[in-house]
Amino acid sequence: MNQTPHTHSAGCGCPAHTIHHAQSHVGWNNALPPVLRIEPGTAVEFEVYEASGGQLSPSSKVEDVSTMDFGRINPVTGPVFIEGAEPGDVLKVTLQSFRPSGWGWTANIPGFGLLADEFKEPALHLWSYDASTLAPAMFGKWGKVPLKPFTGTIGLAPAEAGLQSIVPPRRVGGNMDVRDIAAGTELYLPVEVAGALFSVGDTHAAQGDGEVCGTAIESPMSVALQFELIKQTPLAFPRFKTPGPVARHLDAKGYEVTTGIGPDLMQAARHAVSGMVDLLSARHGMPAVEAYMLCSVCGDLRISEIVDMPNWVVSFYFPCVVFD
Repeated sequence: MNQTPHTHSAGCGCPAHTIHHAQSHVGWNNALPPVLRIEPGTAVEFEVYEASGGQLSPSSKVEDVSTMDFGRINPVTGPVFIEGAEPGDVLKVTLQSFRPSGWGWTANIPGFGLLADEFKEPALHLWSYDASTLAPAMFGKWGKVPLKPFTGTIGLAPAEAGLQSIVPPRRVGGNMDVRDIAAGTELYLPVEVAGALFSVGDTHAAQGDGEVCGTAIESPMSVALQFELIKQTPLAFPRFKTPGPVARHLDAKGYEVTTGIGPDLMQAARHAVSGMVDLLSARHGMPAVEAYMLCSVCGDLRISEIVDMPNWVVSFYFPCVVFD
């Protein structure tokens, strides 16, 4: 599918161009032709698919989770060529605004997620939320989740030739799933190829730090971004600056916290999350897989201590406001 990016008239107060979600690709490849060429300083609006690439919808059933084509997972809109960008430069991306769609999904996908060995059956939760107010979204009969739209996948084409998987994050960004790359954030990405070749996708209405079940509130939306070029400035990995506090939407009522302690950070993380799944299931009478998915969209996995060898502490913070 191929559509020409829409160019807005001067003085309309909106991004100079809109790139439609049909202009998307799966996987990073520096040989892909750009769908748009822009000068530094330009703002562009990107229409973004949710992570299934249109395979799931507001009417989907749990059976649809098992039949998804993983070759279509996590498409990104782009790429955009930034004039003058060269290897060794830094691309500064300012996230100006989001236009959410009002629906999304969270799934337990067999074989995927931190506790994949414990949750082997598919599960699906469909979300409906107010796209204009972003009021907390209902999670069944149990609670409501505060929303914070952001881009899960945002990055540049890598220097490696050929098609590269979209799944793992990279030095040039990609599928980082950092919930604070949200409106107002300034993201800095190291450029490895001429033109930078920027793409964005995997928009979420909410996610906890860690995205422990492997999915957040996967939700299609549009995002407006502005691009600036910083010439020949060494940057080893992406960095970003937030415009203010990052957790006020969750902080209001405090947190329940479970921990995992041991010499292996991954195992400690598993223990911390399993402890919260057990706590939520027992306290609120919800199936364990529902608690697991809820942890993924609004709970935060944190390294609390990594110096007192041989054991490290990982904590899982679950916001009490969800059940208020």
